[in-house]
Amino acid sequence: MLSDPKLNYSVSENFKRVKLWFLIPPFLLLLFIYLYFAFFHDGNTFTVEYVKVQTDLFFYLNHRLSTFPNLEFNLIQIGDVIIVFPLLTALIIYAPKLWEALLISSIISLIVAAILKKIFAIPRPAAVLNHDSFTIVGDTLSGRNSLPSGHSITMFIIFTILWAAFIPKKNKIVWGIFMLLVGLFIAFSRVGVGAHYPLDVITGSTIGIILGIVGIRISHFINWFAWLRHKKLYPIFMLVLVIWGVVIVQKIMALNLAIFYISLLSLIVSLYLMATYYAKKTY
Repeated sequence: MLSDPKLNYSVSENFKRVKLWFLIPPFLLLLFIYLYFAFFHDGNTFTVEYVKVQTDLFFYLNHRLSTFPNLEFNLIQIGDVIIVFPLLTALIIYAPKLWEALLISSIISLIVAAILKKIFAIPRPAAVLNHDSFTIVGDTLSGRNSLPSGHSITMFIIFTILWAAFIPKKNKIVWGIFMLLVGLFIAFSRVGVGAHYPLDVITGSTIGIILGIVGIRISHFINWFAWLRHKKLYPIFMLVLVIWGVVIVQKIMALNLAIFYISLLSLIVSLYLMATYYAKKTY
């Protein structure tokens, strides 16, 4: 037996309105960024030019955003799937179609991000800039994997899918702009903590939009994760939520951030809803 189809049907119908031409604007933005570094440089290598052209902007944004280090440190956690996905776990019950698109996009993003980080091999700000010249919040990241920002990809996959799934048709543009601004505010926390350059975030956010749309389109034609709709798997889902909760509790013990408590509370609520729903449908 499938889960409650009412909201899920609405999400599926909204997903049908997502067209492939929606990919054109983000692809054009990525093309513009590529052409800029391909033709407008001072004879430097891509890596040198990439860092040089945005160093001043990085310092400015890092200085401004790091004024609220605790807020920024909480915000960057939203780009971590371990923390952000629990906020959506209740939708496994009521809108599994959304989770189908989310899982497809997320799996593709792991591959895309790993390949691009390997190709570009851009050093993190802490690897090339004087640590005394900017603020670092949390761990000091100094690898050559700055471009693109994986947190930004994750954040915009989620925002894109939520926008497509729930925003009323007549208000899609207005709410889309609002969600874009909120998403960028959260994503730029990666600059505020000194982990990424601005273009890492912009590129990652753009890729996230593309992958969100791709995940929606693939889920429309191929039901790879249709098994999410079957209640007989709920005991397994509940076990996963319990284990997930333990992981978040460990994070709370290590860092004690407010966002972790919100994520844990969402898991507890989702576990209760799932157990209640399973009991009603079974007995």
